[in-house]
Amino acid sequence: MKPKAFQQAILNWFQQHGRKDLPWQQPITPYPVWISEIMLQQTQVTTVIPYFQRFMESFPSVEQLADASLDQVLHHWSGLGYYARARNLHKTAKQIVSEMHGQFPDDIDQLMKLPGIGRSTAGAIRSIAFGKPAAILDGNVKRVLARFAAVEGWPGNSAVHRQLWEIAERYSPDQYTANYTQGMMDLGATLCTRTTPDCDNCPLKTHCQAFSQGNPQSYPGKKPKKVLPVKNRIFLLLKNPEGEILLQQNPPAGLWGGLWVLPQIEELAALNGYCHKLGFKLVNKTPLEKRRHSFSHFHLDYQPMVVDVENTRSRIREGNDQVWYNPQKPLSLATPAPVTALLTMQL
Repeated sequence: MKPKAFQQAILNWFQQHGRKDLPWQQPITPYPVWISEIMLQQTQVTTVIPYFQRFMESFPSVEQLADASLDQVLHHWSGLGYYARARNLHKTAKQIVSEMHGQFPDDIDQLMKLPGIGRSTAGAIRSIAFGKPAAILDGNVKRVLARFAAVEGWPGNSAVHRQLWEIAERYSPDQYTANYTQGMMDLGATLCTRTTPDCDNCPLKTHCQAFSQGNPQSYPGKKPKKVLPVKNRIFLLLKNPEGEILLQQNPPAGLWGGLWVLPQIEELAALNGYCHKLGFKLVNKTPLEKRRHSFSHFHLDYQPMVVDVENTRSRIREGNDQVWYNPQKPLSLATPAPVTALLTMQL
């Protein structure tokens, strides 16, 4: 299929079936496009929409985002996961305001120099927000192109990844780039889905090699299975006589960076010593049901433990990186999903 015919098929389909009323399309400008593209990394549109709307209400411009504290930004991100995205948003906003007078660059190389913006995200911003030629290769587009050209292998493999980029570049148009880019993403999200593709209504089906082979589900190739290691922790809900629970803030970098979490120990035998170090007297402890939270590179099995304590010589540095949290009067703190769930249980 020649590039012009491919492009026209996508544009015609988008005009009839594409999504044109998403919150970040009202109107289309660089700032909301950038926010949405970062949120949409690893996350589906239906999940992103309410987060995007709340985020834009609080930070309606790149200047207001740059002026906000990292705590505020992370609080609005709580529950979306992959928190490095939020930290990079904050860094990028500051950089755009301080170094670029609040103006987003429209050049791929300049966009890719900004924290958290890779090649595909840069292409989406350039093509959608500025209407300039650029290819994209997000998860949906990888699936469409892998099936269309019957590209074998897992897209995470560097050779397969290069091949898909070559195809994406070949078919990307010089005009109508915003509609084409959105059309490719929409096609993958609504028709060319992972498990049950609607091939009968696809504008590319007559030239799709996977469709002609009768095995679209075979593309793209699956990631090689890997047994993830398991880490075990005890999450401490240290509760004072007023019913407040101790939270502490993680360092900015690393796992759950900048988020407020429950103190953790590896073994129950360390509990008395941990309480003593903080200046607490242990009054009572109640184990809760064990839970699992999975990250991309390991499973975290954790045992929540409600621990009633009394102060003897408290060493809590409230207002710095530790705080007493009242579930009845919750503070606006960014907490990861497992901690949020445990705090909600204490209401």
